[in-house]
Amino acid sequence: MAQDIEARIEALEAKVQELSDQEAIRTLRSRYHECINEGKYADIPVLFSEEGELDFGYLGKAKGRTELVTFFTQGVSRVLSFVKQFIHNHAIEVQGDRGTGLSYLEAKSVSKGESYLVAARYDDEYVKQNGQWKFKSMRLTPYFAVPLREGWAQEDRLKMGR
Repeated sequence: MAQDIEARIEALEAKVQELSDQEAIRTLRSRYHECINEGKYADIPVLFSEEGELDFGYLGKAKGRTELVTFFTQGVSRVLSFVKQFIHNHAIEVQGDRGTGLSYLEAKSVSKGESYLVAARYDDEYVKQNGQWKFKSMRLTPYFAVPLREGWAQEDRLKMGR
């Protein structure tokens, strides 16, 4: 009987830890988008591990803290004068101090005076370091990024994300 209770307590503790880790990762992803939406680009690199990397396709790549600082503090603001991002369906899997996740992006942005509609997918790897969850890698796969006046209904744009 005592062994059964101990096993159940251990299982419950493991489940609580898993749920706690998932929530911490959701908070990490939310913090990233808060920084983007509020123009706090200088606050983003610390959300990544020291060796963290990103691949945003046509928007650029960065690896390591120095490149991430440059990417967010100099690169993003040159390309986008305005951006608001909205995340959907954030799915997370945790295995100890590592995890993976995906989420879908809907964004409204302005580049060179033109309004854009954007849809994409984020694929992430997370790592827990010193009790804190960080992005190990972040990859953005665009489905479409089109001027608002044109829309996304053209057949070639619909095939982009397949």
